[in-house]
Amino acid sequence: MLMPVTQGLTVWFTGLSGAGKSTLAEALGRTFRDRSHRVEVLDGDEIRATLSTGLGFSKADRDTNVRRIGHVARLLSRNGVVAIVAAISPYKNARDEVRALHEAPFVEVFVECPIDELVRRDGKGLYAKAIGGTLPHFTGISDPYEAPDRADVTVHTGREAPDASLATIVDWLEQHALIARP
Repeated sequence: MLMPVTQGLTVWFTGLSGAGKSTLAEALGRTFRDRSHRVEVLDGDEIRATLSTGLGFSKADRDTNVRRIGHVARLLSRNGVVAIVAAISPYKNARDEVRALHEAPFVEVFVECPIDELVRRDGKGLYAKAIGGTLPHFTGISDPYEAPDRADVTVHTGREAPDASLATIVDWLEQHALIARP
């Protein structure tokens, strides 16, 4: 049996709504657990409903939300836990600020998916509402999304299956000795 890793890290998934951040974060969490790591998955939607309740969708509120998630991830990772974050986190400066405050390794994963594919797979109709103007402040449509300039890992969920995206991420983490090899 592998010994648990004593150094934590943060894996931060960023991308548009519906791109697959939560799916990949949960799958990566299972992978870390299977390899005897302590893990906590911080999902952006869950954080908004709890820790960030009351925040709106202005740039300032979005940045506050990212900082709050980043603070929790920093505390977890510096205490030997793998913090996996799945949050749109639309602004580059806020993501960079969170990275800079981390004592433990910070890995940014860009979950890239074209808008037309996101619209096609959107079962809730949120993109249609945003495009139609009835859902304001929707990231990628009526509010900006600043894609990472130099993400550590980029996966293309519009053209690859979740298993392939997960394999890309795990391979990168193994190559950088951030996850124990099986």
